Amino acid sequence: MRSRADEREPPDPAATGSAPRVAAAPRRPFLIVNPRSGGGRASRFRIAERARALGAQVLLLDPSRPQDLAAVARRAVDDGADLLGVAGGDGTQALVAGVAAESGLPFVVIPAGTRNHFAMDLGLDREDPSAALKALTDGVELRVDLGYAGERVFVNNVSFGAYAALVQDPAYRQDKVGTTVRILPEFLARHKGPELVVRAGLLTVDRPDAVLVSNNPYRVDDPAGLGRRARLDSGLLGVLAARAETPAETAARLRSGQTHGLTHLATPDDVVVHADVAVVPVGLDGEAVTLPVPVRCRIGPRMLRVRVPRLRPAAAPAVRPPGWGTVRRATSAVRRAVPGRRTG
Repeated sequence: MRSRADEREPPDPAATGSAPRVAAAPRRPFLIVNPRSGGGRASRFRIAERARALGAQVLLLDPSRPQDLAAVARRAVDDGADLLGVAGGDGTQALVAGVAAESGLPFVVIPAGTRNHFAMDLGLDREDPSAALKALTDGVELRVDLGYAGERVFVNNVSFGAYAALVQDPAYRQDKVGTTVRILPEFLARHKGPELVVRAGLLTVDRPDAVLVSNNPYRVDDPAGLGRRARLDSGLLGVLAARAETPAETAARLRSGQTHGLTHLATPDDVVVHADVAVVPVGLDGEAVTLPVPVRCRIGPRMLRVRVPRLRPAAAPAVRPPGWGTVRRATSAVRRAVPGRRTG
């Protein structure tokens, strides 16, 4: 028996973010809603009620009862859902987006998380997550890439070393920029975690302290991966790898956007991260997980059909990430706090 993935039509070269397809309204949309994501944004904007009024079947997550969301989404597909959607953060989006891609179904992003970077790069209104529900009745379809780290899907990025350590900090969800400025420089200077080796095509990066592999490249002057991606359908992985001798040097690079000391790459090749341990902690779309080594990251070109409202905020040109004033002020404090890199 052929699966839905086998029956999926091949990507249309014209179906990019700049040339979306008009999409017929779904008959049996299925939406997963996380009521606590983003400090309760889904509840404040009455996402579940509004989605039901538009004919969607809604699963309201109970935070006290963790569920395998990929399994939930697959059951919905088996029960006849013709569209999957998520109102929640990027980590939850990625889990269900992977099922939508393997099933050949369109996917709807409701930006009810804290930062909603995937929604930002799709041009969605992050101030009013309920506006994304218009995709159910007046939508167009985009084809975008998906990233894979082993068997796990990511819509934004997967991070290793110091970048992964950021995700472990409880403050990261509410203040990504501030937490990055506070933790990253000192961690890079004092890092004693697993020794990493990154290989991509002919490139090898030995012993980087921080590695970020992204679904489409970030700007070259965005070493923390906090800004925007110009495209989501380039078929390229972005790679950022950093090794710093002092925390002041790292903070200065973050402040000025300099690329000296950083490896920056956009590649269609798989990116393989090796380590001197069996498993490594990683940040997968902002979620803290562990993955077996080596971790093979790859790009799935135009694997995901994303349905968005026909009218949505225009995708603004990529801009410098927010919070650079904070980075600048932090530099002198970091220099005083940790004068040099600890070795041995």
